Amino acid sequence: MINLSTGAFYERSARQIGGLRAKAESLQKQIGTGQRLERSSDDPVAAARLRMLSRQERIATVDTRSSQLAQADLSLTDQTLGSVADLVIRVRELAVQAAGAALSEDQRKTIGTDIASLRESLILLSNSRNIAGQALFGGQSSGAAYVKGPNGLQFAGSNMVTPLEIGEGQTVEPSLTGPEIFEFTGANGQTDLFAVLGNLAAALTTGGETALQAGSASLADLDAGLEKVTTAQTVVGSRLNWVDLMDERRVNRALLMADDRANVGGADIAVTMSHLQETLTVLEASQASFIRLANLSLFSMIR
Repeated sequence: MINLSTGAFYERSARQIGGLRAKAESLQKQIGTGQRLERSSDDPVAAARLRMLSRQERIATVDTRSSQLAQADLSLTDQTLGSVADLVIRVRELAVQAAGAALSEDQRKTIGTDIASLRESLILLSNSRNIAGQALFGGQSSGAAYVKGPNGLQFAGSNMVTPLEIGEGQTVEPSLTGPEIFEFTGANGQTDLFAVLGNLAAALTTGGETALQAGSASLADLDAGLEKVTTAQTVVGSRLNWVDLMDERRVNRALLMADDRANVGGADIAVTMSHLQETLTVLEASQASFIRLANLSLFSMIR
């Protein structure tokens, strides 16, 4: 009978001390992680809410990566357009110089050579690459945006740009296509900046009356081309602002989700530490009592 009672005592004490230790470990873990739920069964409703928040956070992570990619490509587009605008402005300055009656034919030829060189630079800019190594102005095409064909320089890309998701079902096109930048309606109909610069350079290097009139005759087309480029800059600037706005909204949503997560599954550190202290106190007392009682034997009780 004594053996049975002693065995029950040991079993009950071990069970009690084990439970207190498990509770203390759980409370310590809550303090360390800041989360009060270890299993879904602790609070099924809160666990379901936390799973939904986790899905939203994963989606936000994907949107953030897409937004960063869009911002990088749009920034590169903006910088390239700035270089194109500067180049066209420089060509216009040279065209005005070439229109001066005091210039010699050799001076006009020199200006023509400079404009031909600027045209080559313009071609290089038109075939700029994005951060993925694809043609910045080539749309969905993987090759060069502009190539030399039988009729001169030709657009070889796609007129479609793949939009990127930036959150809340919103998308943005990370660049523009070549025709949206370089093609426009000039004094003699549809043309592009490459043709305008090429014709001007050729006329100036040819000499004669054609060279004398070429500078002033090209100004209207250069102005129209520059307007097309600056319009493209405005479009890209608007898209960058849209990406920034969506980034700001995503950050605000992340803060709200963090607060929601803390309210639903977060542990109140002060209360949890108080419960831990109480548990440790009870555990310490239980262990001390167990040690004292375990040291008692039938003989000591008889004495």
